[in-house]
Order: sequence, then structure tokens, then C-alpha cells
Amino acid sequence: MAALSGLSPRAYAAGSDKVRLGLIGCGGRGMHDTLRCLISAPNVELVALGDIFKERVDSARRRFTSRPVDDEGKPTSDNVADKVKLTEENCFAGWDAHTKVLATDVDMVILTTPPQFRPMMLKAAVEAGKHVFMEKPVAVDPVGVRSVIASSELANQKGLTIVAGTQMRRISHLVEAMKRIRDGALGTIQSGQCFRLGGAMRGWGPQERDPSWSEMEWQLRRWLFMTWLSGDFIVEMHVHDLDLINWALDGSPVQCFALGGRQQRVEPEYGDSYDHFAVEYDYANGVSVSYKGAQQDGIANPHYGHIVGTKGSARLDFGRAVFEGDYTAEIAWDRHDPCLTQHADQIAAIREGKRLNEGRQIAESTLTAIMGRMSAYTGRAMTWKWAMNGSKLDLTPPAYEFGDLPTPEVAIPGKTRLI
Repeated sequence: MAALSGLSPRAYAAGSDKVRLGLIGCGGRGMHDTLRCLISAPNVELVALGDIFKERVDSARRRFTSRPVDDEGKPTSDNVADKVKLTEENCFAGWDAHTKVLATDVDMVILTTPPQFRPMMLKAAVEAGKHVFMEKPVAVDPVGVRSVIASSELANQKGLTIVAGTQMRRISHLVEAMKRIRDGALGTIQSGQCFRLGGAMRGWGPQERDPSWSEMEWQLRRWLFMTWLSGDFIVEMHVHDLDLINWALDGSPVQCFALGGRQQRVEPEYGDSYDHFAVEYDYANGVSVSYKGAQQDGIANPHYGHIVGTKGSARLDFGRAVFEGDYTAEIAWDRHDPCLTQHADQIAAIREGKRLNEGRQIAESTLTAIMGRMSAYTGRAMTWKWAMNGSKLDLTPPAYEFGDLPTPEVAIPGKTRLI
């Protein structure tokens, strides 16, 4: 490790192989990821928590220190109480909770706050010398994407690991399918499709605003439906699917044009989010990929990627990969949890001093989704080069503080300005 990064061989845990973990963002995804991390490898301990809201910190602490049992009263396999070393002094709430977690002796942090905060928190974590697991997406605008790439480069210089929550890249049958595509099973790739429809998420978060909440707090508690916080669903959720396409094509799109809007999400609690998108992505060598995504109730719900080559095609979904054409095969998922694998890989890399940095990869997949949203919002085509290097779009609010914050107007193609 010393030769790799210029750091001392004990880049963690006072000379032992113990990895001390801090969680920043104590919602459901944060608790899920932390639980998986704790059970993915031995000698990993949770020592610090941070969130804007104190009740979430308290809830997470209760969850991690409990000893869950099954219907017969026997401890379940996700019992991690013996790996939880939380004290009152290391549980923080407020806008500066992340800086306080980073000031403790944690070796690694899990970043699961809304995506708006990811670039800022990744930068702070890397500068503090911490390994990072960060959920996808990693930004909501091009300015944030560029920040993530810069932080990832700094992490490389420091010998720090960064792993992203793109667990599809560790699902067994998809890993094998990509190997076969690379080996020429489809010939030369010509086109592709990407579908993810359904799943309106109407029940997520509070449905009514508590009179005591400021506008900022209300938006934070409904963050999935606020573009400045989530990036809209094409970015927040469907980045998984677009990352799969980038993986299959071994690159990012060179340009795109998109349409979108909202038909079901008309109530104020849905902020400025759309409920459907359609994007035509053009990749190198004339390869065109059609993406269709929606979060609407009562519609068909296909969810898969489809890659077409000169020798055949491959349909890729969560359960299996099916090749048809000159080469035929069906590869089933081995049922091993990729969410465990991603954490086990990172813990092993930390202990062995190996390079493992997925920062640029997930930043580029995030920008793939962002440029689709930007095109749909404005009705304008755009190139990757301009989105990556020229766009000045920055959705950061005037201040990170509770108080007034008007909900942005819903974007109207042809009227919303491209920035």
C-alpha cells in the first residue's frame, strides 16, 4: 500500500485488518447498504452515523443495535449487533453531519444521501483520506459530474478505493454475458434497446406536508421527485439500465435527443419530476440505442436491455441473459447477492492495497442519464462533448439550510432553457 499510494501501510484501523465504517445518509438505502457491508466480510465495524434528520440517525442506530429474530425467535443471518460500535458521541445530525463523521477515525464511508450532495461529500471524504462506497447516481448535473471525476482522480493519487452501487455489474450472468459479447458472440454491435417501465412509487415518502416543515424540509423528505435533489427518475433509478448499455458498448454515447413529460404526476407533491422519457442515444461507429422509461401506474412493465449485432442478439435482464442468432445460449443468475459482492470486493481491495476505483465509470453513466433528461426538458439535442465540458448547469440551491425554497417549475420542452 505504501508503494501504491504514498500512504503508510496502515491506511486503516490502527495497524490491524479491521475496517471502521461510517454511514452518511441514514435512510432505507443507507441501512441496506451498511447491513450488506457489515456481513460481506469479517472484522468490519460500524462506528459512526450521520444524517440531516436526527430521527433517522436514531432509527438507524436502533436498527443496527437490535438483534432481529425470525418467527421462531431464532437470530436471523443479518444480525450485526456485535459489529456495531456506535456511541452517542459518534452519531451526528444536521447539515454538517458528514463533516463530523469524516472527522472520526473511520476508514471508509458509505454515502447514501440524495444525489445532490454526492459530489460535495465525495470530495470531502477523499480529501479526508477515506475509502468511499457511494450509491448511484453520483450527481444531478454536469457540474457535479465533473466534480466527481476530479475527486476520483484525487482518490487514485491517494490510493483510495471508490465503489459505486451499480450492482448489476456484479450479477453473475451479466458478467458472463459481457465476456461473451467481448469475445464476439454477437459479431459487430449495431444497435440496442433499453426498457424500464412501470413502478410509479406513489407510496414513497410523506404524502402530506407537516405544517412545521419549511419548504426545504418538505422537498428533502420528498427528494425523489425534486430534480435538484434526485436528477429525476431517469437519473436516480434508470442510471442502472443506462450503465448496463454503456457496459455492453464499452463506452458512452456521443450524442442524444429525447422526449418526455408528465401525465400522471400532476399533484404538487411530485415536485418538478417527469413520469416518462424516451431517448435516442447515438454511440460511436453509428450504433444507436433507444431508451424508454416511465414511472406510471397501470402500464406494462418490461425491464430489460437488448443488444443487436451482426451475428445475433442478446436480451439481458435481472434473471438471465439469452443469446439468439449464430450463437445461442441462456445464462441464469447464480442467485448470489451482488450487493454483498460489491462490498466484499471493496473490503478485500482495501486490505490488499489493490486499486479499485469506479468513480469515473459511474460518473460517465450518470452523465449519460443527465444528458437524456436535459434533452427531454429542453427539447434540444446535445453532444456528449458539450454536456461533459461545456454545460454550466448547476442545480445546487442558494444555501443548504432550512427555510424558503420554491419548487422549480416543471420543465417545458421548447421553453426551458438549455444551460
